[in-house]
Amino acid sequence: MTTDTHIAADRLAAVREGVDRAARLTQRQGDDIRLIAISKTHAAPAIRPLIAAGQHVFGENRVQEAQDKWPALREEQPGIELHLVGQLQSNKAADAVTLFDAIHSLDRPSLLTALAKAMDRADRRIPCFIQVNIGAEEQKGGCPIAETPALIAAARDADIPLLGLMCVPPADVEPAPFFALLAKMAREEGLPRLSMGMSSDYETAVMLGATDIRVGSALFGDRPPPARPVPGSGRGMARNSLA
Repeated sequence: MTTDTHIAADRLAAVREGVDRAARLTQRQGDDIRLIAISKTHAAPAIRPLIAAGQHVFGENRVQEAQDKWPALREEQPGIELHLVGQLQSNKAADAVTLFDAIHSLDRPSLLTALAKAMDRADRRIPCFIQVNIGAEEQKGGCPIAETPALIAAARDADIPLLGLMCVPPADVEPAPFFALLAKMAREEGLPRLSMGMSSDYETAVMLGATDIRVGSALFGDRPPPARPVPGSGRGMARNSLA
């Protein structure tokens, strides 16, 4: 085992220990919680040690970035499960349906229509979470709380397999009330899964019902700095764009 794999294994064990600890408090098993390693901005050499340590579920924010690095990684390691956790443009729906095993960011009728058409063409039904703008933040994606029931109904009518609800609470605010609200909404709609909780708050999320947690820095360390654009080229600017 290489030094990098040892480090990855230690980080993975620490996160799983935290998940187990939180799950026990609610009479659940840690194995019931799906740990999604968020590999956005990390290149293949940073991802391989975590795969070697036993992590096989990963999440990406952007379609293009995932297309650039995951086909080769999946050839090296069959059995990888790949989730899209970032915002998705409707014109990328077909690519997302081809590449990902689950989508966490279905948040508007236009995207629902695009995904349904892409799934029909590909003859592939991709499980989805409805992303809820749980903090009513204008700068964030997500379906407004009041409009979520209608989007859920429309997704069911379109034969899109719904797993549950997803949210990203406001930063620098206690997340527990937002997690509790998302759990209540999911119960009312009969949705079984909750995609919530990140490196700083996944234990709280698990205690409040999370079934899928999205953990990045606790597994990979700090993300590399964004690429600086080359003057006059526009390169490096895409990192802030939607998937």
